[in-house]
Parts: sequence; C-alpha cells; structure tokens
Amino acid sequence: MSTAPWQAVTALVDQVRRALYDYVRSQDHPVTRDEAADAQHISRNLAAFHLDKLVAAGLLQARYEAPTDQPRGRGRTPKVYEAVPGCIALTIPERRYDLMGEILAQAVAEDPTDARSAALRLAEHRGVAIGRQVGGGGPVAAVLAELGFEPADDEALIRLRNCPFHELAARQTELVCGLNHAFIAGLLDGLGRADLRARLAPSPGACCVQIHPARPTAPAGAEEPPAPGDAQARQR
Repeated sequence: MSTAPWQAVTALVDQVRRALYDYVRSQDHPVTRDEAADAQHISRNLAAFHLDKLVAAGLLQARYEAPTDQPRGRGRTPKVYEAVPGCIALTIPERRYDLMGEILAQAVAEDPTDARSAALRLAEHRGVAIGRQVGGGGPVAAVLAELGFEPADDEALIRLRNCPFHELAARQTELVCGLNHAFIAGLLDGLGRADLRARLAPSPGACCVQIHPARPTAPAGAEEPPAPGDAQARQR
C-alpha cells in the first residue's frame, strides 16, 4: 500500500489543520494565508505553518498569485492555496474497487452485448500494462503487495491473503473472481514471469487466486494432469 493516504490522514489529525483544510476546500477561489488565518481566528504564522503541512501531505497545492486588484509590481505576491483535485482513499485491509469499476465501465462501453467477455479481456490487458510499467525482473510479491493482495510465500506457491475486490466478489463471485484471475495472469505476463501461473483456488478469508510455478510443457499427445485449483475452478 502506498504511504500517501496514511500521510494525508495523519496530517488531518490536528484540529486546527483539519479546520483550515475544510475551509480551503469550501472556497471557490485560492485562499491566501491572511484569509485562512482570519477565518480560523489564528495568527498568520500559525496558518502558514499548517497550510504548508497540508501541501506536504498532498492535500493542498500552493502557488504565488497576485490579487486581480493589485497593481503589477506593487508589494509581495502572496502565496495562495487550493485543494488538490481528486480524492484520497484509505481502507484497511486495502480495497481497489476503483480498478474493478474502471474495467467494468469500459467493458460495458466497448461491448454492451457481451460485457463479460470484454471485461475479462480488459482485466488481462490492465494487468499486462501494470506489469510492464513496473518492469520485469522485480519480485512478484512486492508488486502484489503494492496492489493490496498481501502475498504470502509458501514453499511451492504464493498465496494472496487479501482480496482487494472483496465486497464485489462476495456479491458476484464468478464474475469478479474471473476478472481477478485474468488481471493477475496479465500482471505475470507483463512482468515477464513465464515461470509462474495464476490459478483459481478459492479459499475462505483469502483471495480466490494463487500463483504456482508453471509446469513444463507436456509432450505431444500427453494429457496434462489438472493442477491444484484448476479442478476447484471447474467445479464452481
């Protein structure tokens, strides 16, 4: 999990700082230090201290901007603050409903008559893209941990102790677990890890996907035995 959401939450623990953040966010214009101080009945120096802490935490952005009614070249240009666009989300354990929502929305937009197939394809493509962005050669567990899966290495496989899509999977198990499997398979592909294979292996309290070493290609004409998890997936 990224540390940014934690830094943002920590920055808002202080009541004065939280009040300043709420005030800046409620305004329809960039706020100066003087304006923020007057609104909260505190000194300008204290307002400046807390406003800059909010900038450091990624909650506000700042720049120097002269008031429209100030003649050019007259006086110091004040520093102004405004809320950073977007949102910061923190869930424990980590959830990634935004990722699943983007995949499903794009699938419906691209192919409303067969959104399920489109979603499976898009989930795999998103996994590949993230894997390539991270770059090959790195430990798979570290990438999975950053995505919120809480990987645990056993001797023969990687178990994923957390499902970032848990609430959705509880309601639409077959669909969401299938998308999760496609996403992780694509991620391994993007990371260049042909030695690993994602398998559906549902277990209570954990992610429905496990990562196993890929088996050697079976000789021509030979039937490949089912892997652990594959049989379970077929029974679902």
